[in-house]
Amino acid sequence: MDDLTSLAEAVAKRRTFAIISHPDAGKTTLTEKLLLYSGMILTAGMVKGRKGRKAATSDWMAMEQERGISITSSAMQFTYKDTIINVLDTPGHEDFSEDTYRTLTAADCAIMVIDASKGVEKQTRKLFEVCRLRKIPVLTFINKMDMPGRDPLDLMNEVENVLQIHSYAMNWPIGIGKQFQGVIDREKQECIFFTKTSIGGAQKADMLRLPLSSQEAKDKIEPDVYKQLCEELDLLELAGNAFSEESFLAGEVTPVFFASALTNFGVEPFFDAFIHLAPCPHSRLADLPDGTEVEIDPVKTPFSGYVFKLQANMDRRHRDSMAFIRICSGRFDRDLIVKHHRLGREIRLSRPHGMVAGERTTLDVAYPGDIIGVINPSLFAIGDTISITGGFNFKPLPQFQPEIFARLHPKDVVKRKGFDKGVLQLINEGAIQMLRSVQREDDLIFAAVGQLQFEVMQYRLKDEYGVDTVLTLLPYQCSAWIKGDLKTFKESTSSTLVKDKQGNPMALFNSQWDKQYCVRQNPNHELVDVMV
Repeated sequence: MDDLTSLAEAVAKRRTFAIISHPDAGKTTLTEKLLLYSGMILTAGMVKGRKGRKAATSDWMAMEQERGISITSSAMQFTYKDTIINVLDTPGHEDFSEDTYRTLTAADCAIMVIDASKGVEKQTRKLFEVCRLRKIPVLTFINKMDMPGRDPLDLMNEVENVLQIHSYAMNWPIGIGKQFQGVIDREKQECIFFTKTSIGGAQKADMLRLPLSSQEAKDKIEPDVYKQLCEELDLLELAGNAFSEESFLAGEVTPVFFASALTNFGVEPFFDAFIHLAPCPHSRLADLPDGTEVEIDPVKTPFSGYVFKLQANMDRRHRDSMAFIRICSGRFDRDLIVKHHRLGREIRLSRPHGMVAGERTTLDVAYPGDIIGVINPSLFAIGDTISITGGFNFKPLPQFQPEIFARLHPKDVVKRKGFDKGVLQLINEGAIQMLRSVQREDDLIFAAVGQLQFEVMQYRLKDEYGVDTVLTLLPYQCSAWIKGDLKTFKESTSSTLVKDKQGNPMALFNSQWDKQYCVRQNPNHELVDVMV
């Protein structure tokens, strides 16, 4: 077997995806159930971190475990039924949307988790739009069917109307809330009944498959429920959308699955369908120096990848920084020497790591679709391209307009050195931006998309660097990057001019009205909310 054939086979076995949702829809629970069903863990822990319960495996940061929310994007790899799974568990909280947007660039598809009682929520809409912009196919997992919830047909309609995408029910729930006992596989016309084997879904649920038309199935379902099921299935056949693999991969239709991640009812059939439906790693566009585009084929192009995330202090003992790299093409071997495109120099990628939650495993080999972590001795920035051949750059990752601004300083002046080191590492991760006043270089303003990012920053400075800080919020409510000659830019009386880490000029505004006034006053300048 030649190298290209074996590489093509390795690529075909991989599924790299992100899980997106509104906070508390059950995204982290679903991630952990993937680990349970793959055999990576023997018992599923509870996400909420209640007293005496385990914290979720993918939430490795102490603050995440305390609050029961995902703050950072974890990357995990494991095998599920001969398929190599690379799952990117993204923050659901909107204050961390920028980290999620960057992580979505590393995914080939997405699982959208929706709470059956709440339907499509605000953050879900935002994240779905990012998937649409990047042409990422989306599978929909309607969760919490074991709780009182909305009518399944209503939920399907809401997905279509709010997200403007066709939906197709791959399965259909048998009962809702306490009566939820299984799902119907529409393609096979089979009832799949589930039985609890443990409290809180700590173990796999038992499954029993019976033909929908069989007497055994009818005996297990209440007569009125069975009659309603048949009517709903007929309605889906008559009035529902068609489904094809091509329309799914083109982002025109989302396959919908009903389940309960907590009780494991419907989880295994969903995972089985997912590895069949989800695409393997495919070609990616990159920019050439002359401004034209080139397709980077995962099999034919030698090794290439890009940095989509930096994370400091995953190993407390070494105070290091980890660069997460999405491999886009070719085979990666340990100690590979690659070109660092931005720095214009060669570097050796030694001690590469794979991740299962906070646990590192040293990798000898990796393939397109895989996520590797390499120790970052201040060489990498978010968006950096690396390769063997050089001569191109993957599309830049977007920077989003910050909306909350503050000054931050250590309570104890003696801790200034630790403060500066901690702030530098956290800024390099991309969650917080550091801005410098155009008038005074030493006047620093910290900026974030959401308030919680500042709380995390203060928490981590205290927890990881032993530095207590004082945060003073500033009155600015929005901002924009300025494109044009800064010398001729007309400020409003309440705006402030700053420069970001890359030296790009920005204006900070007290209100949206102030921002629009500045736009009208500067017709020869462009004010942009997303920097690409």
